[in-house]
Amino acid sequence: MDYQELDGGREFVAGLDHGADWRAEIEALATDAGVDAGFFVALGAVQDVELFFYDQDRQEYDSVVFDEPLEVASCVGNVSWLDGERFAHTHAVCSRADGSTVAGHLNSGTVFAGEVYLREFDAHLEREHDETTDLDLWPL
Repeated sequence: MDYQELDGGREFVAGLDHGADWRAEIEALATDAGVDAGFFVALGAVQDVELFFYDQDRQEYDSVVFDEPLEVASCVGNVSWLDGERFAHTHAVCSRADGSTVAGHLNSGTVFAGEVYLREFDAHLEREHDETTDLDLWPL
């Protein structure tokens, strides 16, 4: 395991704009606030969502789209840089009216309502390609 110690910086709370893209809103918050690295938690509701599942054998993402209203019961992630832009690595658990859930890497979703807490790290983190997993991961 590789790690580095980071100091926590500023903290932000934000309401996501109705009708906007969930992940893009988090990236816009980080950009507007000048956050180069951080951790966030969020909750709310989406009108639809695209989740990714990473197939470890094929080393490719599979997309699953849910075109229905869902509660965002839990959303966690981090902010860093990828290909010269801020990137919100976002995972979510979303629930249906019957209580069943869908979950995965949240690629996109249309915000119905959303609230985010973002904690800045006193660091600049740029994702780097990892040969073993074929993913862009934090360089530690």
